[in-house]
This record gives sequence, C-alpha cells and structure tokens, in this order.
Amino acid sequence: MKLIFIRHGEPDYEADSLTEKGWREAELLAKRAADWNVTDFYCSPLGRAQHTAECTLKKVQRTATTLEWLREFNAPIWDEMMQRRKTPWDFYPEFMAQNPELFDLQKWMENDVMAEGGVGSEYIRVYKELDALLANYGYFREGCRYRTREDTHQDAVLVFFCHLGITCALLSHLINTTPSQLWQGFFLAPTSVTIVGTEERTPQEAYFRCQAMGDTTHLLMAGEPISYYGYFTDPFQG
Repeated sequence: MKLIFIRHGEPDYEADSLTEKGWREAELLAKRAADWNVTDFYCSPLGRAQHTAECTLKKVQRTATTLEWLREFNAPIWDEMMQRRKTPWDFYPEFMAQNPELFDLQKWMENDVMAEGGVGSEYIRVYKELDALLANYGYFREGCRYRTREDTHQDAVLVFFCHLGITCALLSHLINTTPSQLWQGFFLAPTSVTIVGTEERTPQEAYFRCQAMGDTTHLLMAGEPISYYGYFTDPFQG
C-alpha cells in the first residue's frame, strides 16, 4: 500500500482558497498526478485543499471523499513567549531545548503546554480515524505495526489532499515518532508530495516507511518557485 499526502497550494488564508501562484502550483501538480494509478482520493473540507484537489480530479475525471478529520490539525496551545494561542508547532529553539519530553514517544502528550491545549486527545482522535480508514483496506493497527490478511489491498494507492500540520501528525503515527519532531523538523511546501509505503517482509505484518517527504519536483521542472508558506526563511530552489 502507498499513501500520498499532498499539501494544498500556496494559500490565501483569508479567503480559504489559493493565491494566483497557488492555482499554478495546483495545475502543475495535476499534470504529475495524472500518471498515478490511484485507488481512492480523499480531501480535507477546507477550501484551500478542495481547490488544490479540484485541478487533479478534473484532469483524471475522478471524485474525492471529503473527510472532516483531514482538516488542518486543530488544537491551539498557549504560547507564553508570544502571549497568544497558536498551532502546537513553530516553537522557538529554546522552548524545544527546555522541553525534551516532546521528543519522547511515551511522554510528549504529558508536556504542560500540550496537555493544556488538548493536543494529545486531538492527536489520538485523528490517528484513530486514519486507522479506521486503513482497516477498510485490510490494514489493522496492532501496537507499533499493522496486521494484514489474505484479502488486504496491498496494491492500494490512497491520495490525501490536506495540510502541513495534519500530514505530520498522521505520518508520526504511521512511523512511530512524536509529531513534535516532524512539526519542528520538516517543512512541507505548498503542493509538495509526501509518500509512505508499506514494507511487508514478514507474512501478515506491515510497517510504513517514508519514501519521499515534501517533494516538489513538479514545480522545479516547470520553473515554478517553491513557496515559503509555513517556513521562516527562503527555501532552496534547486
């Protein structure tokens, strides 16, 4: 099985849509995705993801199922340094250094800031939704792995049009690490492609492994600059 997570195009957050550049990005992505042998498409309910998906779905003459839990990860925390509520990522380096439990798979939810914002409960909610979806294809979560059976859809390819935060949250569950490590350590550019696939070397057991993260080949090949949205410096354009 392969899961392909696509971040929406460059956003117009006020309109919950795409900028002019974002629409160009979405069209270039559609040309790339047209060659994929996709089993099912899924999409966040938010406009910027819906509009990104629209370009691909029109090109391949398919439809997508909208899933509420694919919306951007929503568990605002109180940021003492900024004196406001914000997403539970993009922390300053000193915060991460002072809270090493955020790197601990067993303890990160107990961090005071995360606990106050209900981040752990929201994280559990969305990964259980993902696991329920994967069960429909014959992948059943058991501890840190997935169990399969004879009727498992091993060749299934699922595409998710969604957002940076929710992609990192779901990916952290699939590969058994804390979301904080991915939220803080990885940038997913608008319309970037993240691919995880199952390794099934042992009968009836599967483990997800990341094959590509934040890939923007479709933009680079077309000479379309990589957008900085979700990043605090200029991304490499090579």
